Formats: sequence, C-alpha cells, structure tokens
Amino acid sequence: MESKHLHFNTAIGVKKPENYRNKQQACPFCAREELTDLIEVDGPIILLKNKYPVLENAYQTVLIETDDCHAELSTYSKEHLHRLIQFGMRHWLEMEDSGNYKSVIFFKNHGPLSGGTLSHPHMQIVGLYDIDYRDQVNYEMFEGIVLAEEDGVRFSLSTKPRVGFYELNMEMDDSGYKERFSEYMQIAAHYILHHFPFRATSYNIFFYHYFSKIYAKVVPRFITTPLYIGYGLPQVPNNLNWMAGEIQRLYF
Repeated sequence: MESKHLHFNTAIGVKKPENYRNKQQACPFCAREELTDLIEVDGPIILLKNKYPVLENAYQTVLIETDDCHAELSTYSKEHLHRLIQFGMRHWLEMEDSGNYKSVIFFKNHGPLSGGTLSHPHMQIVGLYDIDYRDQVNYEMFEGIVLAEEDGVRFSLSTKPRVGFYELNMEMDDSGYKERFSEYMQIAAHYILHHFPFRATSYNIFFYHYFSKIYAKVVPRFITTPLYIGYGLPQVPNNLNWMAGEIQRLYF
C-alpha cells in the first residue's frame, strides 16, 4: 500500500538545536569551520547533509543561505538572491533527475511560526523515497489574481488557496531560470514582513515542479485555522482585490 504519511523520528527530534525561544543556544550554522558532510560550497552559500535527519525514509539536506545570521531573504541583494535560488534549484532538480527518489521537496521556513527551529537563514531539500508530494498538488492552488507578469514569469495572489487566506504564487516554465521568479518571491516575503495588514513575523516558501512548470508559493504563517486542521476546509478572505491593489501600488 502506498505511503501517505512522513514518519518523524522523535529521538532525533529532541536533539535538534532551537534558538527562536532559546536565545542562549549558539547558532550551529555560524560555526562554519565545524560544519560536516558538506556537499557544495559557493562562497557564503553551503549545502550539507542534515545533521538531524528527523524524517525517516528520506535523504535530508540543509541549504545555508548566507554567512550573515541576521539576514533575511527580502533584504538580499539581487546578486545574492539570484545566486542562491539558482544554486538551490539546481541541486533540487538534480536530486529529482537522479531517479533515487519518488519526489524531492524544496522549502524554506522563516520565523517562529514557520515550523523551523533555527533563525539563521536556510532552506531544506529533501528526497522522499516512498512519497510523491505531487499527488497533493493541483493547478487550482496556483490560480489567482495576477499581480505582475514579465519575461514568462507570473506573480499572483491565490483565489483558491491551499490552506487558506493569503498565498502568493510565482510560476515559470522549467526550461530555464528567470530572474523575475526570484524577484517576485522577494517582493512577496518583503510584503508579508513589512506591509501585511496584520503583524506577520513568519512565512514559508514551498517550491513545486509540476508538469513542466516551476512554482513557488509564499505563505504568511499564523496560528492555523481550526477549520483547516479539523476538516481540511480552506477559507478565502473577502479582501483579496484590495490586497492585490496594495501589492501593485507598493511594488509596481
């Protein structure tokens, strides 16, 4: 029978360092000379095997985005932004093309409500041996109000969000990297942290490779609605047109 659940190793999980609440915890990603199992280093960017592989039947890697512990994606220079996203996408797609995994997930946590444990900017690329995340993906979750479209890249605000409320989408063909893809992603993160109508400290970025398209979804994180947790019912807010207009006014 096909597996639909990831299995979490709690014995490893309790050993993971955490410094969102525990401010005395030293940042392991800042101690670069102590990092092990490096896969590739590109200046301040490092890909390495995850020291705490909590997911069973998976190959877990961590992508350290920068050597600046207090940096954040929305403030990166354009040069570093493109260098980082191209580096991450290359490794993600190479893992996918290797044929070693049923699917490969690529995502980022930022902030105390994002599900992450360390504040140092990082992403994760995880090869799943027996689960295909694309079984849970459909085109509908990327439909939305178009905020901008340039050079074959579309930026939209979901009208049929996956979890509910506000989700920002980027879309491009998988034939080659487009700079606007990362730049729209950066705008989405900046809007969430600096202009969102409610105070927001956290977001996730999820990448998807789905039928010859590359998508990214940037999601502000708050306490998840009980209607989604209990019943899987996403909610659509009635101010999407206002928000779309605000993003266009601020950034375009």
